[in-house]
Amino acid sequence: MASQIITLVGVLLGAVTSFFAATLAERAKFRQALATRWDERKLDAYVEYVSCVKQASRAAKLALEARGRGEDPSEALAEMEAAEDRRSVLFEGLVLLAEDAASQAAATANERLWDLLRCAREPTGVSAARREELGSALVTALNTLHKAARADLAIGRSLTGGR
Repeated sequence: MASQIITLVGVLLGAVTSFFAATLAERAKFRQALATRWDERKLDAYVEYVSCVKQASRAAKLALEARGRGEDPSEALAEMEAAEDRRSVLFEGLVLLAEDAASQAAATANERLWDLLRCAREPTGVSAARREELGSALVTALNTLHKAARADLAIGRSLTGGR
């Protein structure tokens, strides 16, 4: 009788251990799937935001070039304003998903873009050198955002390095 009880206790202990091991493995798998899903959403948010900033910047430059040729810039300005409206919405999503460094980098990119948009709206008194400087400042801000986004998404880190 004692040997049967010992066998039964061994089977129960094995079952409980197996249950806990399977539960821990499932939780780890779920956490990894959740992290991957958020990383995918973050990547999409970064790509959409940066693309929209570039679209607004391109439209601003087109408006400035049209004015320089003596043409009507209204079409380029309308495209610029539409891109700016979309950028504003995308920025909110980015801030909700991104780490602080990336959010701050995006806020700086916003400020550099606004400088360029202001110049496109009211170009009087702004030299060509200043316009070029505004464009360069935006590129620098976007490069800083790219670096922060890569860090946020752990791009370039080894898989064993952890997060």
